Amino acid sequence: MTRWFGFLLAMAVGAAGGLFYGWVIDPVKYIDTTPDALRIDYRSDYVLMTAEVFQVEENLPDAIRRLALLDDASPVQIVSQALEFAEQHGYSPEDLAAMRFLYQALQSWNPVLGTLTP
Repeated sequence: MTRWFGFLLAMAVGAAGGLFYGWVIDPVKYIDTTPDALRIDYRSDYVLMTAEVFQVEENLPDAIRRLALLDDASPVQIVSQALEFAEQHGYSPEDLAAMRFLYQALQSWNPVLGTLTP
């Protein structure tokens, strides 16, 4: 019985010491990370912020540049993924409308001409 108690005590002390070291003494510091390292929920929020700025400015090239920071995929794919996540996780109707507005504008964007296609 004492061997089990010693073993469990050693495990608990080791785990507590490891957590203390990792959280207090030498925690991980993320410096200068890029948006492409974000999880899908944060990526969706980033796309939402881009869509909100686009609603005000209606400057599609700037919106495309902002979205290009997230991924090498096309901006339409990036917004589509974010919109799908937003619909599944209950974003507000105003937020969904902003993202759809950006999505529709991106679908009519002609990258060769740099303009909207009729």
